[in-house]
Amino acid sequence: MATAHPFPLGPTRRGFVGLTAAGLGALTLASCGTGSGSEEKVDVSTQNVGAMDEYAADMQFTATEPIQISMLWTDWPDVPVEKTWRIFEHIKELTNVELTLTHIPFSDAIEKRSLLISAGDAPTLIPLVYTGEEAAFVSSGAVVPMSDYVDRMPNFQKYVKEWDLAEMVENLRQADGKYYMTPGLQEVSVPVFSLVLRKDVFEEVAGSVPQTWDEVREALVLIKEKHPDAVPLADGFEGQSMLNYAAHAFGTKAGWGFGDGAIDGDGDDLVYAATTEQYRQLVDFFRGLVADGLLDKESFTASNDGSGAASVSEKFAAETCFAASGSSGTAIEFSQALEETVGKGNFEITLVPPPGGPAGDHVEPRNFWHGFMLSSAVTESENFLATLQFVDWLYYSPQAREMLRWGEEGTTYSKAGDGTITLEEGYSLDDFGINKGAGEDIKIDLGYSTFPAESTESRALKESYSTPEFVQYVDDVLTTRTPRDPFPPAPLDEAELEQASLLATPIKDAVDTATLRFIMGERSMDEWDAYVSELEAAGLSQYMELLNGARARFVEANG
Repeated sequence: MATAHPFPLGPTRRGFVGLTAAGLGALTLASCGTGSGSEEKVDVSTQNVGAMDEYAADMQFTATEPIQISMLWTDWPDVPVEKTWRIFEHIKELTNVELTLTHIPFSDAIEKRSLLISAGDAPTLIPLVYTGEEAAFVSSGAVVPMSDYVDRMPNFQKYVKEWDLAEMVENLRQADGKYYMTPGLQEVSVPVFSLVLRKDVFEEVAGSVPQTWDEVREALVLIKEKHPDAVPLADGFEGQSMLNYAAHAFGTKAGWGFGDGAIDGDGDDLVYAATTEQYRQLVDFFRGLVADGLLDKESFTASNDGSGAASVSEKFAAETCFAASGSSGTAIEFSQALEETVGKGNFEITLVPPPGGPAGDHVEPRNFWHGFMLSSAVTESENFLATLQFVDWLYYSPQAREMLRWGEEGTTYSKAGDGTITLEEGYSLDDFGINKGAGEDIKIDLGYSTFPAESTESRALKESYSTPEFVQYVDDVLTTRTPRDPFPPAPLDEAELEQASLLATPIKDAVDTATLRFIMGERSMDEWDAYVSELEAAGLSQYMELLNGARARFVEANG
């Protein structure tokens, strides 16, 4: 069975960027909390029990006296937390901080998180927060305005500057001018998901690896002719992965990356992506693949429980599928499956840059990865400053990032003078095919390389556990593809969020339903105008008025 992989093996069902419909929907719960947002800044120097006096970037944080910090932990179905996991004791030894966990299941993590926050029961550290998801909790005062306190987070400040991310951070500001989460920082940003191909088959049958979606289609037709029982293209993530990375080449956004749905129009106003000609072309293209037996319907409709590509691996192994959405880790899964059927050395799997399309060779805008919020209750804690120092170290210091990924230097791994990291004998990281089956798995058995390891990464750290093929993928994307400009921020105020929460979910539900029906051939493309009218009837014009008003304010306030 495939393991649930957050990154780079696979994200959760949350969107990467933008205000998600789930986040808007959570507003009703979140607004039940107390507070009014934009709380007065606390003088953390008076709440400094356990804090270091001379804490600085790239320094080991160690609390001056033992403290406890509560943390929300999402349980992936195939990676249950074990009491014997070494990671928590290791963190305690390094930092003098004991993490106490509150568990929520992957299956409804967003809803459970919202309930905890709205009830005032959220732990101090709330991880796995993607940009936009924090907006629902601003007005209630339930989470800390992190922008008030990042001056106490030297690692965050250092790597925002060194990796040229300051402008992106500014775009996190809400309607009150503050931001309420700090994101995972990536030194280089490439799409985590793209097409994973049987390179040997594509080269044999089509002559080369396709560079555009039209070339993908041409190759799939030839593969189908040679393998008539195959449905050569799949997506094991409810279609959300493929639509996400394909949308950029069509000049729109879809799937995981749909967010609030707003994109720049021809003029100054934002428009709703799912009503545009570009979105219609995207849908019509994939509809054609389904109609011709080239795209697996089942992979678009089967529920993703977090494991994503499990059933697709079986189809790769049976050689009834030759291309699918995935990441570097998915490529490893497909390879492992094929070794059991085709035999090692008899195939070649590769992750290729997202194909180009009518809008060019565009890929997603440079992205943050998931970061965290802090429950506002911590502002009343005598350990507030120490908590800020700890999360700054945990999320942004290179020493912590390496520890979270690899474990203990000299025990689980060694590091050469050139920075090369090698797992010690008796340890494995099966997710990435490293020393597979050699002994203790540092993820499953020890708790390293789980979701806290994903958030912030230098390029060197990313490459340390990646296959040579993924390192090449990063180079190929950076040299042959063009990131789109960031999507325009349009932070809503409290009253607007309440209105948006009532409008966004039914509109997005209608989009999702119609998109799937169009692609599956269950609804004629002749009904496109009727579909747009359905969105209008659901309140689309009112929703876009809210976003355009918020966008205008943001531009006026921030330039």
